Amino acid sequence: MIEYRRKVLSNGLVVLAHRDRATSMAATNIIYKVGARDEDPDHTGFAHLFEHLMFSGSRNAPSFDMPVQMASGENNAFTNNDYTDFYITVPKDNIDTALWLESDRMTDLDINASSLDVQKKVVIEEFNERYLNKPYGDLWLKLRPFLYSVHPYGWPTIGKSPDHIRNATLGMVRDFYDRYYHPSNAIIAVAGDYDYDEMFDMVESRFGHITDRGSEKKVLPVEPAQTESRELVIEGDVPASLVYAVFHMCPRADDRFVVCDTLSDLLSGGTSSRLYRSLVKGEALFTSVNAYVTGDLDPGLFVAGGHVSDGVDPKRACDVLMRQLRAMCEERVGEYELTKVQNKFEANTLFGEVNVMDKAMNLCFYEMLGDVSLVNREVSLYRSVTPGAITETARELFADNNVTFLYYLKK
Repeated sequence: MIEYRRKVLSNGLVVLAHRDRATSMAATNIIYKVGARDEDPDHTGFAHLFEHLMFSGSRNAPSFDMPVQMASGENNAFTNNDYTDFYITVPKDNIDTALWLESDRMTDLDINASSLDVQKKVVIEEFNERYLNKPYGDLWLKLRPFLYSVHPYGWPTIGKSPDHIRNATLGMVRDFYDRYYHPSNAIIAVAGDYDYDEMFDMVESRFGHITDRGSEKKVLPVEPAQTESRELVIEGDVPASLVYAVFHMCPRADDRFVVCDTLSDLLSGGTSSRLYRSLVKGEALFTSVNAYVTGDLDPGLFVAGGHVSDGVDPKRACDVLMRQLRAMCEERVGEYELTKVQNKFEANTLFGEVNVMDKAMNLCFYEMLGDVSLVNREVSLYRSVTPGAITETARELFADNNVTFLYYLKK
C-alpha cells in the first residue's frame, strides 16, 4: 500500500506526496496531460518532440542534465498517445535541484531556432531508424489509421510523417508549449523521506508563483463503433510473417478494463498460457504469440497474434488463433487458472511499489485517470474478476463485427 497526501495549488497544479522512510533517495515525477491525441492532424509528433525539447535547456539552466548529474541524480521521460511523463531521482538532500529544474522548464523553456533545429533532427532520425528502416517498424503507422477513422489515436506518438516535424516552425512549437505545459495541465508527485508538510512547502516554493497559462481543453471526436470485420495486408522485407487480430475495447478507467486485461493475461501470460500451449508448443503455427491491451484513456485496443512459423499459411494461423479467442466466449475459465493470473498481477504490483520512483510515477498516473485511490485498490479489483465476467467480456470483445485482421507478410 502506498500512503500519500494530495494538495492542489492555487494555480491548479496537483501535488501528491509520499513519505518513504526506507530509502535515502528521493524522486519527482511530473505528468503533463498532453500526448499525440492532442495534436493537430496536420502537425503531428509535437508531444514527442517536446519530450526532447524539455531537455534542451531553459533560460536559467542552459544544460538540463548537468545539474542532475552534479546532484548525483538520474532523469528521463516518455511520451504516449495520452500524456508525457518526466522523472528525476536524486539523493534526498538534493531534491530541491529536481524541483527547481522542473519548475524552470515549466515556465522558461528556451525554445529557440538552434535548439529546435537540433531536436527536430534527432526526432526525424528516430522516426527513420525505428519506424521506416526497421522490420515491422511501419506496422502501427499503417494500422492505426486503418483502425481509427476520426479519433486522433489514428497516428502513433512519433507522428504521421517526418515532414510534420521537419516543417514545424518556432511559432507552432511555442504555441504548443503555451497551451499544454502549465500548472493546471500537470500533476507532480514527490516521494522520499520527508514530512508531508515539508514536501508540500518545497513544491509550493518552486511552483506556487507560476501563473497558469490554462487554455480550453480540446474536445476529441468520438470514434464510431466498428460494424464489420476488416482486413489489412502489408508486405515487407521482414524475417517472418506476422498476424494480428485487433479489437476495439473500453477506455482505461472503465470497470471492464480489468476484465479485458485479465483476459489478455489468461491468453498469453507466459509459457503456460492458452495461446502459447496451443499455437506455439502444440500446433507449432506460431514461433511467438502475445495478447495485450493498449490501456488508452479513450477506448483502446485488444491485440492478439504473433509471428507465423515458416511454411505455415498465415490465413490458417489466423483462423486457429480466432478459434482460441472464441473458445474464451464459450469455455468457463477454471478457478485455478484465473487465480494464477491474479496472483501474478498482485506480485507485479507489489514489486512496482518497491522503488521510490515507481511510487511517484504510479501516484501521478492514477491521479491522471481521475482517482488516485486506485493506486491501492486495483489489486482488489483484479481479485474480484470472476470466470463469468471473463466469458461475458470475451463475447462482447471478440464479436465478428469488432475484429480487424492484420497480415504483415514476408516477401
